[in-house]
Parts: sequence; structure tokens; C-alpha cells
Amino acid sequence: MNYDNKVNVNGTMLNVYTEGKGAVTVVFMAGNGVTCPVLEYKPVYRRLSEKYRIAVIEKAGYGLSGGTNEPRKLENLVESDREALKKAGIAPPYVLAAHSYSGFEAIYWANTYPDEVKAVLSMDMGIPETAIQQSYEITELKRLKLLDRQFKVLKLIARDGVLAKITRSKTENVSGLMTGTELNSEEKELYQQLFYRNIANTEYYEEARLMTENAKKAEATGVLKCPCCFFISDMKTLSKNVDWRKIGTEYAQKCGGEVHLSDKGHFMYAYIPDEMAETFDNFIKRKVINAK
Repeated sequence: MNYDNKVNVNGTMLNVYTEGKGAVTVVFMAGNGVTCPVLEYKPVYRRLSEKYRIAVIEKAGYGLSGGTNEPRKLENLVESDREALKKAGIAPPYVLAAHSYSGFEAIYWANTYPDEVKAVLSMDMGIPETAIQQSYEITELKRLKLLDRQFKVLKLIARDGVLAKITRSKTENVSGLMTGTELNSEEKELYQQLFYRNIANTEYYEEARLMTENAKKAEATGVLKCPCCFFISDMKTLSKNVDWRKIGTEYAQKCGGEVHLSDKGHFMYAYIPDEMAETFDNFIKRKVINAK
């Protein structure tokens, strides 16, 4: 199957994969360091594409997309997303399906361009307050040192040698897709290839480096004002006093959002795709289609 559909955005080729038909377009947005979004989120979007048009944005340095030297500031990430969809002929309005770090992007996008976003679906998306609270306990200097060490290890893993083999369950197969049944053998081969090609990309590092700054920019736009549906895990954070689930639940309540708690981890989409797709489908019907 061909997942390649590149468009030129600010001098680099970004991949925007689409499938399905329907009056509602659901845009899948990747978490930091997700090396192949078009395959990573397939378990959920392939179920939704039976009723909706879906689009998967692969940011610069991700999946089949090219690299970039553009600063990974939040506003740049969102503008690149918007331009990529435009170039791919996918017009707003959208329903944004955000995982992890891309929650910052979804919040900024929905609040800055409210006419473009009809709803937000959270696949355990990052909440700005989580990163901000963490910064109060872990200084930026300490966090960046940890990040530097992590990326040195990732560069070694990218060589696909002994270290890659002994860490495979926590790196290449961290979401479980390589041992699961959601991807076929050809897709798993592509997933593996792109994992080792992309895992140490500087785009990931720069986004991670700017995490606190980007979180503050997202928070400054306020809470989500559009309809929103949250799947929230019990993932652990770097700080034992920062509770991912508690902050996510409280944020969802402030938004008047629908909340679904899961014990399947941060990569729940690989384990409960039927439940997530059915929940999102029902939500879209009630809050987007019937609300027109």
C-alpha cells in the first residue's frame, strides 16, 4: 500500500496521507518522536475512514517527510500543518485527533483558528499544564541534560546494532505494533525502516527542547472552547508530584469535555482501537454532525 503523498511546505516535502470519504475530516497529529505516524495511528484511523475522511500529517522529520531547519516553535508547527493540508487539497473545517505532544498544537490551533476546528479528539494528548508544572520541579537545565543523554542513546540505537536489539521492546516496539496484528508484514517492514531512519532526527530533539516554551504558548490561548473528547491514560511523568491523569481529567472538565479513562498506557490506540474508534464516531455524530 502506498502511503506517500508529499507536498512542498516552506522548502521541505511533508507527507499528508488521506483515505476514506465523508463530510467530516479527521486529522491525526503525531506525538514527539513518533517515527511513522501514518502507520502508528492506523489502528484507529482505518476504522474511522469507513465513515469519515481522514488525514495523517507527518511533520518535518517524521515518517516519509523530509527534514527542516525551521525552528520547532509551536506557531511554526501549526502553520506547517495548516499549509500542508491546504497544499494537499484538504480544506477546513477539521476534527483534530491529537496524541501526546501534539496536544499543544491542537489547543493552539483550535483556539487561534476556531473557524477551522470543529472538535478535538484526545488520544492521551499532552496538556500544557503538565509540562509547566513539571518545569517547576525539574529545572530546564536538568531537563535539557536528560534530553541530551537520551538523544546520545537514540543515535546509538539508530545504528540498529546490539543496543537496538536489547532495547527493542522499549524503543522500536514500544507501542506494541511490531508484535501486534494491526499492521501487515509489509507495513511492519516499513515501520522498522522508518524507525531507525528517523529516531535520532534533530526535529524530534528540537521539539522536545522547546517543550516547556511551547506548552506555555498553548496555555496562553486558554482552554479548548470547541467540543472535545478525551482518552486519558495513567502514564507516569518525569516528576512524581505531577499526575498525568489528574491534570488531564481536570483540564477536560474545564473544557466541558467527554472523559474516558484507560489503563492501556500512552499507546492505547494499539490496544483498544475498536473502543476508541467507536467512541470517537459516536462523539462526532453527536457533537459535530448533529450540531450543524
